[in-house]
Amino acid sequence: MTASKSSRARNARAQRAQANAARSGSAAAGRAGRNGTAVNSGTAVKAGPAVKASQSRTVAARDVAPDRRGSREPALAPEAAEAPDRARVPLWMQLATFALALAGLGVSIYLTIAHFTESALLGCSESGAVNCTKVTTSPQSYVFGIPVAVLGLAFFVAAVALMSPWAWRSARREIHLIRLASLVLGIGFVLYLVYAELFIIGAICLYCTSVHAITFLLFGLTVFAAAAWGLPERQRS
Repeated sequence: MTASKSSRARNARAQRAQANAARSGSAAAGRAGRNGTAVNSGTAVKAGPAVKASQSRTVAARDVAPDRRGSREPALAPEAAEAPDRARVPLWMQLATFALALAGLGVSIYLTIAHFTESALLGCSESGAVNCTKVTTSPQSYVFGIPVAVLGLAFFVAAVALMSPWAWRSARREIHLIRLASLVLGIGFVLYLVYAELFIIGAICLYCTSVHAITFLLFGLTVFAAAAWGLPERQRS
């Protein structure tokens, strides 16, 4: 009986020792698991925003470039950065229109002097289809009581200023618009005068015809320049 009780006691102590060992192992494993999870979770939490912030800074660095003054502005696309300014009207066009305007001014001055001095125009016939005197003394040589020669003189004084190289190179949009508008009015008046000579007076004047031709050329060149090279942009206030 005593031996049996001793055996049962040893067995009970052995079972308790095994149970304690099992609980200790489970607790250690649980702590290790929790610690590992916490470390991994903390690393993921800490690394996630850091990686995202790094990627955001990389993208921002590509999209924003510092200028010479150190400010950060959006970088222009290659097409926009290399886009040229508005093409300038070439020099030959500027000089050609300026020379034509000076020629028209010279003829207009001579016609105005001849009108007020009532002198015959040099080298111009006074009979037949070409009859300068008949044209310059006709009722159609006045518009609203103003001599056509004086109107032509005023037109070409303005044309010389508007056709000068300085006016062509101006960045003011208004100057180029005034040039176009004046030539539209001028060509309309020339068409009326040509009609009057051919169908009302029945004669033409060589000097007047030269003025008409110069106006046609100026009109054509100016319209071509506006179509080919455009007008300056409107200046913002």
